[in-house]
Amino acid sequence: MPNDSRQHPNADVRMRGFAERISTDAAFAWLNAELDRQGRLPLEVVALDGAAGRVLAEKVTSKVNVPDFQRAMMDGYALRAEDIAAASSQTPIEIEVLANCFPGKSFDGTVGPGQAVRIMTGAPLPAGVDSVLPVELTRTIDQRVSAIASLPAGKNLGSVGEDVGCGDHLLSPGRVLRPQDIGLLFSIGRSHVSVVRRPRVRIVVTGDELLPAGAQPQGNRIVDANGPMLLALVARDGGVPNHPGIVADNPEAILAAISEDADVILTSGGSSVGQEDHVPTLLAKHGQLAVHGVAMRPAGPIGMGVLNDRLVILLPGNPVACLWGYDLLAGHAIRQLGGRGADWPYRKYVGRLTRDLVSPVGRLDYVRVAISEGNVTPVTSSGASVLSSTTRADGFLVIPTETEGYAAAADVEVFLYD
Repeated sequence: MPNDSRQHPNADVRMRGFAERISTDAAFAWLNAELDRQGRLPLEVVALDGAAGRVLAEKVTSKVNVPDFQRAMMDGYALRAEDIAAASSQTPIEIEVLANCFPGKSFDGTVGPGQAVRIMTGAPLPAGVDSVLPVELTRTIDQRVSAIASLPAGKNLGSVGEDVGCGDHLLSPGRVLRPQDIGLLFSIGRSHVSVVRRPRVRIVVTGDELLPAGAQPQGNRIVDANGPMLLALVARDGGVPNHPGIVADNPEAILAAISEDADVILTSGGSSVGQEDHVPTLLAKHGQLAVHGVAMRPAGPIGMGVLNDRLVILLPGNPVACLWGYDLLAGHAIRQLGGRGADWPYRKYVGRLTRDLVSPVGRLDYVRVAISEGNVTPVTSSGASVLSSTTRADGFLVIPTETEGYAAAADVEVFLYD
């Protein structure tokens, strides 16, 4: 069962190791219960021109027809089909052209027998006509226009409500708005839309050995890779990330950072049981450290809890473990808080495994793989600190806790990083 550190407010887990690691099922059970308790974030109204990628929070029904008039779907001549029923290239029928008709401008008169209006695509259809003869089916000699083919009534016309009808249900809550959705909403006269507020995510990266992103590695210090990676992951999942810089490895600075106003706090580094791993102890002392240590590889030292009624997820400092811990648990939470689906945003691929993969029962394993001609091969040098293993890989597969792995030649499901 997850730990409830509210019963142990002064718990200090440093240098004691993990007495046990809970199953990923138990970790998800706690996380999902906490997400149910918190509920989806409230809605907000935003301007449409900034709503692409946002999660719709309302049912959209059109109050108008689009278009609200009959229009030409070809450049040509608006006329009555019966007037040119006998037209052909051998027996052309001359038509009297009354005027020109352009998009946004109408012809106020009525077109009579043997008459036509020269019309452009999208222009409103004048009264008295029932079709549009394409310009390539006409012949012009000395400014006199003749039809050289017939066509049925109703040809090349756009009808009222052809795109959207008044009362049509267009979009449902929970939809992630795509560019074409934005265009459709504008077409029915909307300028604003209700969406789910995006989760505000404070990223707290700790480690005195870290240099800020953009610096050059030097001496015994390395450049922060997790902060920029988490910024991109949170944005991908619909959150608003905030990572102002690396936090020093001292309890006061870390406590101040994890106490900042946000919907979710993500820490990276200092999540395990080492002497400088302050985050679990601080969370246990000032809030609730509900989960610490999960039976998974990598990212086993991951933790979860609550501080000031906000979700806190402790991610390991090793970059691959940070990535996997985020994808498995943190991304799951951020997507749901923002009204998105819980599933991974990765396409799936099924291929044949090239060699055995062994995993102890009771542990969830994350394996980076390369794909070539339908074959799936685990990437070598795939330790938790080897971030390049994820860039050399095409995706990953997961070995469930209840299995001992996969045999060579087995068909396996791969989640593609693309």
